[in-house]
Amino acid sequence: MDQTFRTAWNQAFTPALYARYTKLLEAEVGPIPYRVAESPLFLPEDLRDDLFRVTRELLEQLAAPAAMARAREAIPPDFDVPRCDDAPGCMTVDFAIVEGEQGRLEGRVVELQAFPSLYGFTIKQAQVFDTLLRELPGIRRGFHCFDQKYDFDSAIALFREAVLAGGDPEEVVLLEIEPDRQKTRTDFVATRALLGIDAVCVTEVIKEGRRLCRTKDGRKVPIKRIYNRVVFDELLQKKPKMAFAFTDDLDVTWCCHPNWYWMWSKFSLPVLEHPWVPKSHLLSELKELPEDLSAYVLKPLFSFAGSGVKIDVTEADLRAIPPAERRHWLLQRKVTYARALKTPEGIGVAAEVRILCLRAPRQRLPEPFMNLVRLSRGKMLGIDYNKGLDWVGSTVALWPKAE
Repeated sequence: MDQTFRTAWNQAFTPALYARYTKLLEAEVGPIPYRVAESPLFLPEDLRDDLFRVTRELLEQLAAPAAMARAREAIPPDFDVPRCDDAPGCMTVDFAIVEGEQGRLEGRVVELQAFPSLYGFTIKQAQVFDTLLRELPGIRRGFHCFDQKYDFDSAIALFREAVLAGGDPEEVVLLEIEPDRQKTRTDFVATRALLGIDAVCVTEVIKEGRRLCRTKDGRKVPIKRIYNRVVFDELLQKKPKMAFAFTDDLDVTWCCHPNWYWMWSKFSLPVLEHPWVPKSHLLSELKELPEDLSAYVLKPLFSFAGSGVKIDVTEADLRAIPPAERRHWLLQRKVTYARALKTPEGIGVAAEVRILCLRAPRQRLPEPFMNLVRLSRGKMLGIDYNKGLDWVGSTVALWPKAE
């Protein structure tokens, strides 16, 4: 990590600084129902550039004709939504930060998904850090979280173009199940502030023939574009009462079209060939089990909030999965996270960087343009493995703005 900025932040860090950070952030997005970490991640320029470059390379592999044909097999017939576009509007690639050869920090892909992430919240988070860093002794300069060709203004412009596609914000909705109860509601608040669109529950949508609409301030407002945040696993669990079905042929456009949730996902990891992509196999395609099973992690392809992951895999775990279900499970080689971020007390913290991508209608493929980060001191990332620990949770990787 960038030691100059890390040292300056750690030396200036106090509980009061953290309190000011969270107060400023909550003033933008409301109460945050999850933990935000005490610090940004200061990435060196070479690692930053590698993460964006590798993401672009992987997107090209995913878009190859053979990979696309295979990806379509992942769509369950009961969830095949009409009018799929040629590329997803949203994409995320998660990299574990590891120690590579000669001690150099690198990334290893642990997850990918063509589904929206916390674009709005992270932009607000980076803006708050930028405010603090401009005042911090030993730093006193501006920072951002974007690829080199973007800054705050151009990144927000891409966000707007991808989600709205030139439409009236009132006729574009962020669609979710009980949005006010979601932990991601902070992102919905930020998205409304940045783009002017409302978060709407699936139960509030009205269907009139092939058209959708909603009621706002006593008026019936057409829905012409959907910024889709509905996770199908949650939809199956909660079974909300809806006036439409996702599989209806509707007069709407999507960001991101629901089919991409299945197509560009962990299902596609086995076809990727790159030094930064650990070997993985669909259970249904394995002719024999690896001898070193302890070196692998078992993941469901599609799960709500990352549930179902097994990090200590046994043959009994694999045998317990019915043959008909094995196509829905991935065996992925484990990676060892580098504990490269040091707290003021010298405790090592692991980092996972998610590269966020968006595609405006004019673009062929999603554009990697920003990031978010999760920090962990536990055995795995996630709340259950980091209870009671500090310097863990949500943050963002930053680097100095061009002056």
